[in-house]
Amino acid sequence: MHLHDFWYLLIALLWTGYFFLEGFDFGIGVLTRTLARDRTERRVLINTIGPVWDANEVWLITAGAATFAAFPDWYATLFSGFYLPLLAILVCLILRGVAFEYRHKRNEERWQRNWEQVIFWCSLLPAFLWGVAFANLVRGVPIGPDKNFTGSVLDLLGPYALLGGLFTLVLFTFHGAVFAALKTVGEIRDRARAQAMWYGLAAGVLAVAFLVWTQVQSGNGRSLPALVTAVLALAAALGCTRLGREGWAFTCSALAVVAAFAVIFLALFPDVMPSTTDPRWSLTVANAASSPYTLKIMTWVAGFMTPLVIGYQAWTYWVFRQRIGTRHIPAAH
Repeated sequence: MHLHDFWYLLIALLWTGYFFLEGFDFGIGVLTRTLARDRTERRVLINTIGPVWDANEVWLITAGAATFAAFPDWYATLFSGFYLPLLAILVCLILRGVAFEYRHKRNEERWQRNWEQVIFWCSLLPAFLWGVAFANLVRGVPIGPDKNFTGSVLDLLGPYALLGGLFTLVLFTFHGAVFAALKTVGEIRDRARAQAMWYGLAAGVLAVAFLVWTQVQSGNGRSLPALVTAVLALAAALGCTRLGREGWAFTCSALAVVAAFAVIFLALFPDVMPSTTDPRWSLTVANAASSPYTLKIMTWVAGFMTPLVIGYQAWTYWVFRQRIGTRHIPAAH
């Protein structure tokens, strides 16, 4: 395996890890309006991700930085061509973080309600836009001979891309509902399980539509097993949710998220950004990569730092593993 192949695999793992963790994070944000019935229940949901939401976003920063260092041409074309949706995602992530920190600073109902609206919309929009972005990535976009994006934002809003956005939004919301059932007690846990069933059924339908379209359009023998795994994992997550086995349900929903993005990255390889203008102008792992020496230095750094980050985050989740409910929320706050 060449170093540029290894770094494509590592970047794919970083993005997939981000969506596995931030996926239920976004889902919880959406559920603050669809599951929670009052301010106390919204606090319960927010507190389930309170200790971990910011650490989850480290995976995004790492994935972006690794792409910049390992594949500078891919980074430049991606972030210039997808400038508006990525800017919208960035603004949402900033406002969402501010909302988590500022919501509890004042007790007025209007103040908290406004920040809760920010949490909802700034969770829903990125969950949708990430699907749009990655659907365009695997489908291909207009790229010229100089490796520059030559289209417009309207080129990113085709039926396949919009279906991808809807799929990730519903999949992440399902993932979040399963996580809510795993992390809560009482009535909110029961309602989380009930909503997880409906979101899971919708995610299953969208998974078949989007992933099969991806396989037919761009897939290969590597991506087909991942597609089957994603669909079976979704079915297993639904079955475990129905039986009240939240731990297994969350494991299966996590596997579904991982497998779904594995389909995208496996279908994309060896391209990193196909050109719909002329296949000869596509960006690949070979022509978009940094020098071998740069990739070698990065490999040593990643080999040392990656286990530390994973170990620290696993420890964080272990420390904050307890379930919470409305009885744990102080009434006066």
